[in-house]
Amino acid sequence: MEIERKSFPSLLLVFLLSLLLQRPTFADKKSYIVYFGGHSHSSEEASLLQDRVVDSHYEILGSVLGSKEKAQDAIFYSYTRSINGFAANLDEEEAREISKHPGVISVFPNRGHKLHTTRSWDFMGLERDGVVPESSIWTKARFGEDVIIGNLDTGVWPESESFKDDDMGPIPSNWKGTCQNETDKQFRCNRKLIGARYFNKGYQSLVGPLSPELNSPRDNEGHGTHTLSTAAGRIVPGATLFGYSTGMAKGGAPNARVAAYKVCWPPVDGSECFDADILAAFDAAIHDGVHVLSVSLGGDPVDYFYDGLAIGSFHAVKNGLTVVCSAGNSGPFLGTVSNVAPWILTVGASTIDREFPSYVQLRNRKQMKGQSLSPVGLQQNFHPLISSKEAKATNMSSEDATQCLLGSLEPAKVRGKVVVCLRGNNGRVEKGEAVRQAGGVGMILANDESTGNEIIADAHVLPATHISYSDGVALLSYINSTKSPLGYITTPKTMLDTYPAPFMAAFSSRGPNTINPEILKPDITAPGVSIIAAYTGASGPTGLPFDSRRVLFNSESGTSMSCPHVSGIAGLLKALHPDWSPSAIKSAIVTSARTQDNTLEPMSNSSFVKADPFSYGSGHVRPNRAMDPGLVYDLTTNDYLNFLCSLGYNSTQNALFNVEPYLCPSRPLNIGDLNYPSISIPYLSGAVSVIRTVKNVGTPGTYRVRVIEPAGISVSVKPTSLKFMKVGEEKKFKVTLKAKSRDAAGDYAFGKLIWSDGMHYVRSPIVVKAGGWSH
Repeated sequence: MEIERKSFPSLLLVFLLSLLLQRPTFADKKSYIVYFGGHSHSSEEASLLQDRVVDSHYEILGSVLGSKEKAQDAIFYSYTRSINGFAANLDEEEAREISKHPGVISVFPNRGHKLHTTRSWDFMGLERDGVVPESSIWTKARFGEDVIIGNLDTGVWPESESFKDDDMGPIPSNWKGTCQNETDKQFRCNRKLIGARYFNKGYQSLVGPLSPELNSPRDNEGHGTHTLSTAAGRIVPGATLFGYSTGMAKGGAPNARVAAYKVCWPPVDGSECFDADILAAFDAAIHDGVHVLSVSLGGDPVDYFYDGLAIGSFHAVKNGLTVVCSAGNSGPFLGTVSNVAPWILTVGASTIDREFPSYVQLRNRKQMKGQSLSPVGLQQNFHPLISSKEAKATNMSSEDATQCLLGSLEPAKVRGKVVVCLRGNNGRVEKGEAVRQAGGVGMILANDESTGNEIIADAHVLPATHISYSDGVALLSYINSTKSPLGYITTPKTMLDTYPAPFMAAFSSRGPNTINPEILKPDITAPGVSIIAAYTGASGPTGLPFDSRRVLFNSESGTSMSCPHVSGIAGLLKALHPDWSPSAIKSAIVTSARTQDNTLEPMSNSSFVKADPFSYGSGHVRPNRAMDPGLVYDLTTNDYLNFLCSLGYNSTQNALFNVEPYLCPSRPLNIGDLNYPSISIPYLSGAVSVIRTVKNVGTPGTYRVRVIEPAGISVSVKPTSLKFMKVGEEKKFKVTLKAKSRDAAGDYAFGKLIWSDGMHYVRSPIVVKAGGWSH
């Protein structure tokens, strides 16, 4: 299940539907990416050689199409900097032919992807009651000063206070990007928002030419502005949404510079962001000098060489960029996690200790706690209650009415009443609009069983609140057993220090990794529920066509919101440790995470059942601990190439992928031996051993191991202690796992491996599924 998405703004959507969403005349052709690997020349050389690279693309495709001119007509992107390839409109036979060229690694369709704060930083310990202590990573890293964080999303609203450049120094000298505003003269970059680009040729290959005024990095949807300001927005006093949660808005790295890469546009067949545009943005961001890339989008996992996001992120990581991606919003089901390449830092979503309670008060004096950001309640005036199923319009199905689809409710049954709607695949706020259109005075949104206790505060268009599954069952029971059920909805309030927190959001996609279960995904979880951050001025807070309200800040939920939290933290670590590799930054974040909530109990899921690493990876991010992790699990480009060799990719393919000469090891790497900061054994038969290497990045000392064994699994570690004499020193250790009995077979079990010198605690989750047993 996808988390409910808000609709695209009305004027732009109508305009696009009427003028733009026209299929190209070449109806029998589709857009494809033809991928050759990487480029070995420097960024400076790329500028000089760009024409030559483009010309070579025309010649190669021309050899298939019959002429260079036909190739020029077909190609709409040439990737010429760090990524070598092109995107073109081809028919299936032409795509097959070009795939046979000896220099081509892969040819794949231009696949679509979906888009997956004031309190959260306090919750994660960066400040306390508005005061930033000297021990905070904010202080140590100078709030991310001069690190450059890029964002692949829906663009940016440059006028937002979160991107003001007051008191910021000159733009860093390594910046090579640009501000594309040739058609939008009101769009301005500055010393904070130092770059903005748009990429829509892949999108246009599907919908036809766009009106020229839409060729702009301006964010008309709000998603990109929200995510970028979460990662690195400036400190803005007095930020609020309808008077709720007033406080200082700030991103994870408030002093970082930011760059927006607009790759997502109005949905086509359910997708907003396409591979051809994503690859072009990655190529540009690497060239521009970005340090961290935040990518809150994704699709179903596919082979790495056929996934634009996996390819783009590999080249970014190879060039020293940390790439942070959202895990997806298809939970709570197993095997739904996306962005599973090991070089990506993948983030799940969980709650924080802030709520916006809005209560359902029944005539029988029972009360149910929900959440809402509705501007008003029902002023303690009782109104008749009705279930949406009972309010079904005559021409609609019961299922449609139960979920309160637009037009599914009968006005004669709804008028003057509060309607109870069931959560589903249509937008939460849209359900309230269905009630409003039918004449209802309020809506109570009840979870289904799969979403449990995860209740989300939305800026509803009428008095409304969102309640849990169990409360929904009790409410419907009251309605069905009472002759004249009555109730009202209270006006929301802001409540802090709530318990338990964090717990996992039901929508957050879960492991295991369906491409390589030996790589645990997601890697980490971070705040992603009811996150308040900057927003666009082109759309109302609900994003629905009728919503004429405009807000400076908005509340959003999704792994899209958790991803930029970690991107901001990665930016702080880059400022503090400029020499750390992307994998060292990832390791520091992952191994310093926690798995307890604020009641000191194990983190739970939305049904308050104990969660596991398939939900949260290594746990909930702790930025202050990440800045001094003690040890890190480092990885080089060659390590990732060795990993690809173990999957069956040959030396020629990997050399092209890597650009530089490369040979697969004569003895293939055991996938389990990739130096990842977690251990995942998807099939344990007999005894299995894996090797790991840790690098000391802290004070010299001796680390001793402690293991929390998975149920039914014995775990031994050799050696049991590691003595480090200097920074940068590396030590290897071996972990051996074995089922204790035949009863251990069948289910995944979870444990933990911890190295500690008494001051640092370097934690790695252990995930194992026993498939057999031997003496």
